[in-house]
Amino acid sequence: MIPVLTIDGPSGVGKGTVANIVAAELKWHILDSGAIYRAFAIAASKRDIQIDNTEQLLELASNLDLRFAPDSANNILGVYLDNQDVSSELRTEKTAELASKFAMIGPLRESLLKRQQDFRKLPGLVADGRDMGTVVFKDAPYKVFLTANVEERAKRRLKQLHLRGITGNISHTLEDVRKRDERDASRKHSPLKPSKDALIIDTSDLTVDEVVTKVMALVKV
Repeated sequence: MIPVLTIDGPSGVGKGTVANIVAAELKWHILDSGAIYRAFAIAASKRDIQIDNTEQLLELASNLDLRFAPDSANNILGVYLDNQDVSSELRTEKTAELASKFAMIGPLRESLLKRQQDFRKLPGLVADGRDMGTVVFKDAPYKVFLTANVEERAKRRLKQLHLRGITGNISHTLEDVRKRDERDASRKHSPLKPSKDALIIDTSDLTVDEVVTKVMALVKV
């Protein structure tokens, strides 16, 4: 059995940062499931495929030309769509908003499920997302669910935007985070929730190193 560590949680809890560091320390493969949906959103947008055109969306999903190129030195995951680096475009609010809407489409989630499971290779996989432990890798031996209060997550998100030169204010960012939470938790297919056997870690008052230490302790038990 190839070991898998799932790291789930809402936006702004530090999933990606923690997953990249832990994967580098363990020397395991990494899956950023959110990047798959965001890359799909970019591909659909460029092809002008509407969100209600299920047939074309499923055809695109089955032929999505996507690969990850991890940079272990900087804990950064490069994402290539149709052989073009879309890492920067992937992190925009517009892409995140569209990806969140696509993620509500059941047949599309089913179509992309196998793509995600194909990342499970030796020596192991760290999978970051929202339903990694509840749906995609239900048999994973190690499961973590990260959380944080919504105000702290909004502050982190706003800081990320400012670092990229994108203007924003806390009230709008807070509203965006709350709306995304509501969508993720209420969607019919794979709603955001912790797996019953997951270790829940509140990152509100923890540093990245402190969270990584807790996660590594779980894997090394």
